[in-house]
Amino acid sequence: MYVCSCFGITEAQVRQHAEQGACTPRQIASACKAGTDCGSCVRRIQALLGRAACPRREAADRGEPVLARASGAPAAPAASTVPEAA
Repeated sequence: MYVCSCFGITEAQVRQHAEQGACTPRQIASACKAGTDCGSCVRRIQALLGRAACPRREAADRGEPVLARASGAPAAPAASTVPEAA
């Protein structure tokens, strides 16, 4: 079933992006544009994400560091690498 009529995005595609780490509607939008035109699908995307397994969210729930973003780009370092002044 289609979730986003504007870009022809299906429930299966949203779930696939969620399995790859997109855990929010904004991350889904970055991955496939769903929700970026008329916005009528955003609530449906939120509902699908609420039921979908999210590797990033599950890792965070376990207290593990999340090192990659949904796009595959590395996340910003958690701590500053600049030495403190003495």
